[in-house]
Amino acid sequence: MTGEVVLSAALRSNLLSLQRTQGSIDKVQNILSTGLKVSSALDNPQNFFASQSLKNRSSDLTTLLDGIGQSIQTVKAADAGVTSLTSLVKQAQSIVSSARDAISNGSKEASVTGTTNLKGVTDLTTVTGVGTTGVIRFDIVNADGLALTPSTSSGVGGIAIAAGDSIEQLIAKINDLTDATGSTSPTNGKQILKAELTSAGNLKITALEGLSFSVNFDADGDAAAGETAANSVVDSALASALGFGGIAKSQAAESTTLFTTGFTATASTKLTSGTFYTATVGTKASASTLLTAVRDTDGGSTARFINNATGGTSYNITINDKTVVNLATDSTTTIQGLVDLINNDSTLKGFIKAGYDATTGKFTVESISASTQTVKIGITDGSNVATTDKADFDFGVKATFTPAADTAGSAENFVLATAASTLSQYESDYNTVLSNIDTLVSDAGYRGVNLLGGDTLDTYFNEDRSNKLSTTGKDLSSSGLNLTKADFSRLDTITAADTKIQAALSTVRGFGGQLSNSLSIIQTREDFTKSLVATLNEGSDKLTVADQNEEGAKLLALQTRQQLGVTALSLASQAQQSVLKLF
Repeated sequence: MTGEVVLSAALRSNLLSLQRTQGSIDKVQNILSTGLKVSSALDNPQNFFASQSLKNRSSDLTTLLDGIGQSIQTVKAADAGVTSLTSLVKQAQSIVSSARDAISNGSKEASVTGTTNLKGVTDLTTVTGVGTTGVIRFDIVNADGLALTPSTSSGVGGIAIAAGDSIEQLIAKINDLTDATGSTSPTNGKQILKAELTSAGNLKITALEGLSFSVNFDADGDAAAGETAANSVVDSALASALGFGGIAKSQAAESTTLFTTGFTATASTKLTSGTFYTATVGTKASASTLLTAVRDTDGGSTARFINNATGGTSYNITINDKTVVNLATDSTTTIQGLVDLINNDSTLKGFIKAGYDATTGKFTVESISASTQTVKIGITDGSNVATTDKADFDFGVKATFTPAADTAGSAENFVLATAASTLSQYESDYNTVLSNIDTLVSDAGYRGVNLLGGDTLDTYFNEDRSNKLSTTGKDLSSSGLNLTKADFSRLDTITAADTKIQAALSTVRGFGGQLSNSLSIIQTREDFTKSLVATLNEGSDKLTVADQNEEGAKLLALQTRQQLGVTALSLASQAQQSVLKLF
């Protein structure tokens, strides 16, 4: 064909060799530039897809490492919370211990001491006011409110003062009182009161085993509740003769109301009322319930308080039989209103504080000063105290007899256990710690997961999420730890608080151990996953990554071959060049 360039066989062979060499050089240069000996399925399908599989798994595990790292931070946040929570619980434990010391330094028993010197009295009936028919009756309950049955060797009943009885014989009769055999009380068959003379000759009566007791002075021995003014007077005289006139309820102090003189001695520094209900069945009174709407029983029709707005009703609170405060109320006064009247009174707030818990329906009056020894709560009405007005808080002990004072124009008189005034502050401090426990727990979350609030943390360890560790949280709030607001008014309630705080501390420490175990496992799996990712990447590289030294040597050899090919091509063309010499 005209114009076609005809190459000799030698030239064509050398040219093809150079082309192949250049192709190999291009391939090696690509390998050196990418670092991969297999960069696509065209290079080596088997190695390429095997490498991709390893890389995909490595990528998935790398993504999981982020989740594992966040799980570690979540557990660390919870662990930091547990550390701080442990400190708070220990602080609460220290407060409870201080409260126990404080109440132990004071009197933790229900105890009352008379003021009359009875030392050497060989016949009590010769003491003015005692008489020959006097009876002292005791009404006794334990800390749970369970009524005991006082019994003497001569049977159940009061302590009669017979002609010829010396003070030692009266003491012996009181000490002979036991809880009747067969009762359900833990004091079954045991002595329940201890009577003795102090060094000053005063009669002291103490309840044993944390009991509380009421004393009823019945001068005529008929157990009637103030049927006449004369009886009320002689009952008061009997109390005074034995040295308890200053703290016993008396006719003169309660206007025209008639009742048997007596008082209640409690082992507590806090008076807790009976339950306040409304007329609706199953409904406890709220703080905003009117006093006139409070009922004695669930859904009952009998009002616990009756206030005569026309006549003007006053609640009389007497502290230590000297400080008397009259708190005026009317038919619009609520439970909270009465609480505020007590707590805001400039005189009373140095001695007592009142409160109402709508959950339990209990009204409380608590001593906040070690100087508060007796509290008398009564009611007077200028128009009709005996028949219209009523104030029945149901404080204290009224199991076996009910004086008329509890049904009309009532008065309730108590001798409190003495204790350090710091008990009230300890209660406040303890409740503050509980509040901070709750706020700390609520702040211990990390990215929406709060192990101290009871949430569960799932940590996944493999790419198909078939392998995981579930770290189960625990509710470590005050309610979750079964810690309730402080009541340090009695030794048994302080002991109960100590038991709860010990259990709470064990719970927190136990949960801290669980977190440590989970954290150790997660960190171990994190290290393993990192190692596995490195292994997968290394395996993938072995299938696709080129040996730079080897490929460099190949390039040098190919370049040498290329140069030799060019020389060979030049030699092959010399035969044609020799033809030019003919011209």
